[in-house]
Amino acid sequence: MDTSLTNQTALITGASLGIGRAIAASFYQAGARVAVVARRQGPLDEAAAEIRALAAPDGARVEAYTADVSKAAELSALHNAVVADLGNIDILVNNAGHASAKPFATITDEDWQADIDLKLMAAVRLARLVWPSMEKSRHGRIINVLNTFAKTPEGRSAPTSVTRAAGMALTKVLANEGAAHNILVNAMLIGLIKSDQIRRQHAASGGAESLEDFQDKIGKRLPMGRMGESEEAANLALFLASAASSYVTGCAINMDGGMSRVV
Repeated sequence: MDTSLTNQTALITGASLGIGRAIAASFYQAGARVAVVARRQGPLDEAAAEIRALAAPDGARVEAYTADVSKAAELSALHNAVVADLGNIDILVNNAGHASAKPFATITDEDWQADIDLKLMAAVRLARLVWPSMEKSRHGRIINVLNTFAKTPEGRSAPTSVTRAAGMALTKVLANEGAAHNILVNAMLIGLIKSDQIRRQHAASGGAESLEDFQDKIGKRLPMGRMGESEEAANLALFLASAASSYVTGCAINMDGGMSRVV
């Protein structure tokens, strides 16, 4: 199975921590030129340095770019900088965003707009920026990292569940338009993965138990009996980014250890 990404440029948002960082490392080790994007320079530089220390084929690169992906002007500048440094973007991973869930009546217009700009419009704008070069080269991969609430929203899961569902619809629209140009577009629906979000939940719980025990307790609620690892999500992303997925498009793939009630 060919999962090489040699001579390809990948842009990954939300790449300084967790799943985004693991995806960036996986792509780098597969030979890609990787643009890692996040808002905070410190964690981004740490991620880039850690990834550069990994073994990778000749030609693999990782470069760090700070940007607030909820701002349209910053996305345009980001795209221009990455293309100038690394070449046209072959692979786009829309991973930026954090869980935002409140009782519906407490969600303000400002909350809704902020979530839409961060999770939906960032993906729309970046896809629009990379689309012309992908169409011209007749090759491209777009991966939208969503969560299981996109398929199975629950009470108190907005605004995240709503914007993630819109991201799933966007995935299908782009897949249908891109198929004729060999632009393959898929979504990863993430369940419970060991991440900084889980570490924040542990800290908010008071830290009476260790992080490992906290994660184990959560994992036991899942059909597989454990939480997922960021590297496992990265494995799926690498498959979807590579030639190995050459006939896969328009899919929303659960990455959740069996947690979702729907396929």
